[in-house]
Amino acid sequence: MKNLALSILFTLGIFALGNVAVSAQMMRSDNPMVGGAAMYKTKDIVDNAVNSADHTTLVAAVKAAGLVGTLKSKGPFTVFAPTNAAFDKLPAGTVEMLVKPENKATLTKILTYHVVAGNMDSKAIAKAIKNGGGKARLATVSGGTLWASMRGGDLILTDEKGGTATVTIADVRQSNGVIHVIDSVVLPN
Repeated sequence: MKNLALSILFTLGIFALGNVAVSAQMMRSDNPMVGGAAMYKTKDIVDNAVNSADHTTLVAAVKAAGLVGTLKSKGPFTVFAPTNAAFDKLPAGTVEMLVKPENKATLTKILTYHVVAGNMDSKAIAKAIKNGGGKARLATVSGGTLWASMRGGDLILTDEKGGTATVTIADVRQSNGVIHVIDSVVLPN
C-alpha cells in the first residue's frame, strides 16, 4: 500500500512538472494569442490584427480610414489597439458615424492617435515613465500626445481629454512594430 501511494505521488509529480513545463513554454511563446488567434512576429500589424476576433471593429475602422497600406509598411510602429469591447464603450452610434466616408478625416485622426512611431515595447515605455518621474509623454502619429504611467502593475494611457485606457496585453511583436492591446479608445482634442 505504501509503495502504491508513493507510485501515485511520483506519477502526479511528473504530471505536474510536465504541466509547468508546458505552461512555461506557452508563456515564452513568440506567437502570443490575441482574440483567439496566434500573433506571428513574422507578420505585419494588419495581417495579424485581421485574425483577432477581439479587433474586428478596429480592422474595419482601419480599412474605412484607408490606413491599411500605412500599417502594412516597414514602420516600425507602436500601436495601442482597442478591443471591440473598448469601441462598445463609446456612445451608441459613434463607430457607425465615424466609418462613413464623410468622416474619414476624423476617423483617421482618432486611429493615428493610437499609433506612436518606433518600436516601444513595455520595457521602453517603463523606462520612459521612470525617466519622466512617473509619467512619459508619447507623441502620436496624429500629432497629439498620450501620457503613459503605471497604476500598480498596470500600464495606463491618458489621452488629451483626460480619458484613460489600460494595457491588457503588452508586447505583441509584429514584423513592423509592436501592439499593446487596450481596454478603451483614447481620444485626441
